[in-house]
Amino acid sequence: MTSTGPDPAPHQRLTALAQSISTTPTDGTADLPYTYLHTQMWARATNMIVRTEVRRWRRDADGSGQEITRRLPDLSGVDHQPERDERKLFAETPETLTRYRVDTLHPHLPEPLPTDAATLASALAPRELAAEPAYPRILIGGLVGLATSQYLNREQRAASLRVLATIPETKYLGKTVDLAGRPGLGFSVTADSSTSQLVIDPNSGEILAAQERVTGQRPGLFSYVLILERGHTASTATVAYP
Repeated sequence: MTSTGPDPAPHQRLTALAQSISTTPTDGTADLPYTYLHTQMWARATNMIVRTEVRRWRRDADGSGQEITRRLPDLSGVDHQPERDERKLFAETPETLTRYRVDTLHPHLPEPLPTDAATLASALAPRELAAEPAYPRILIGGLVGLATSQYLNREQRAASLRVLATIPETKYLGKTVDLAGRPGLGFSVTADSSTSQLVIDPNSGEILAAQERVTGQRPGLFSYVLILERGHTASTATVAYP
């Protein structure tokens, strides 16, 4: 039967999504010692865009680990829109290995992460800033920072979606794909001269990609990040499932 009623509001859609998301194979790797994340990022740095690929292994017990990075030549100017063909260039760029001593690699928030949306929101952005125009931007920035720093299990992913649902400025953009061609659901938040867009996996609730563009005197790209792999590994010589 096809519904003839109005489309659900963004907060209703996100709340329903938080209730329906599934576990992933990597949810079963939590007993392994290293948190593994593989990202590609375009980020503003003064008058240029820096393009970096990072594979990071963080030993959760002591904050040690390593990163393997690839960096493309910086792009002059800030009004840039990342393109799929740029991603191919990372594979042609030399790798740089950096090892980190104990208590060097820190998560975005202390573990264990809260699974209550209100508690998580307070940890990501101080509640005393809730009336400030920048608060939605700070909050969504915290969600992206969390997803690009730590592994979120099903309950924590659901809590993140419920936090996003509490932001009045959140809009639903419909079905979309990220820069890696992965299908997802698009959501945006506009606040404080900034528009952030998220691509969320409708099955797992994972943030696949996040983009922020700013307006003002120097409009253009602020950041774009792809979260390509995430999980836990037995050592720095291995990658996450599969």
